[in-house]
Amino acid sequence: MKRNTISKVLAMVAVVISIQTAQAQQRIEVQSSNNKASRLVPARIIPVPSTVSPELQTVIASPLNATMRFVPKTVEEWHDLVAKKAEQDLVHLDQLRKLCPTDVKTGITGGVKTFLVTPGSVFEDSTNQVLIHLRGGGYVFNSGEGGLGEAILMAYHGKMKVISVDYRMAPDFPFPTALDDAVTVYNEVLKTYKPTNIGIFGTSAGGGLAAATVLKLRDLNIPLPGAVGLGTPWADLTKTGDTCYTNEYIDDVLVEYGGLLEACAKLYTGSHDMKDPFISPVYGDFTKGFPPTILTSGTRDMFLSDTVRMHRKLRQAGADADLQVFEGMSHAQYILVFTSPESKEAFQEIARFFRDHLGR
Repeated sequence: MKRNTISKVLAMVAVVISIQTAQAQQRIEVQSSNNKASRLVPARIIPVPSTVSPELQTVIASPLNATMRFVPKTVEEWHDLVAKKAEQDLVHLDQLRKLCPTDVKTGITGGVKTFLVTPGSVFEDSTNQVLIHLRGGGYVFNSGEGGLGEAILMAYHGKMKVISVDYRMAPDFPFPTALDDAVTVYNEVLKTYKPTNIGIFGTSAGGGLAAATVLKLRDLNIPLPGAVGLGTPWADLTKTGDTCYTNEYIDDVLVEYGGLLEACAKLYTGSHDMKDPFISPVYGDFTKGFPPTILTSGTRDMFLSDTVRMHRKLRQAGADADLQVFEGMSHAQYILVFTSPESKEAFQEIARFFRDHLGR
């Protein structure tokens, strides 16, 4: 009986894989017919890697996120989806706060809602330093306390004070509102901290926004922060990078570009050019100077190419830039799988980078 049950489960999994593969292959065939240089990849099964932690293996073995295929058609549907995601975020946050206790205080910084996240103890060398956090969520999701996961993990593992910016988002507040809020908070923090003692970091949309914020500060002739952390940054809102194709249906989190992700990009940018450097910072000019930067991604991350391209742009411009890539990790899983040793390692590495460069 047990063997029959296992056989049925395997058969069902095979059917799901074959359907997803057929859908993906159909898109590839269409692209191949329009582009003679495209490569048709045969259907194949990719095993769960044995080279990652058990915590990460469990997530990789789970079904793909079906939500990423749903595209709201009205503002009301967007609001409903945002509300449902917020409920899930709070459950996630409750679990995280038990594992990584920190003190969180709500405040207003320069007219923008913020959260001050403080660990139980701060490194002695970091008492006069602060990190500004810009959350991810496709410029649409993770508002309020639900977007605090990364800030809490950084404060807890890095033993540094973090100000998380609850910037306004689409559909109600598209570009450039998020950028304006980030610049406003930074300017306000400058009244208390030296620029060399301030770090800016974020993941996904937050990583893209962090890079765009630094470019904007530079153009405004505002003193730049001492260091930057870009976690799998959404540095290019167009589907251009190599892994936007090669890691489709391999990335457990983003899954594909053409569903909810692309809809978020269009909702945020509106009529603006997606290659505007303040939207897609990989197209910016880094030769005019950029702070030391650490970038983080994973081998299954659909934004691995965005991360690599940003790293190369920084290095080509002579900037101090470190790149860490984690085995088998999909988009932002160092935040999502916060019980994994990979998560702890990622944040400790980022914190070390900040401590090495802030105050210089």
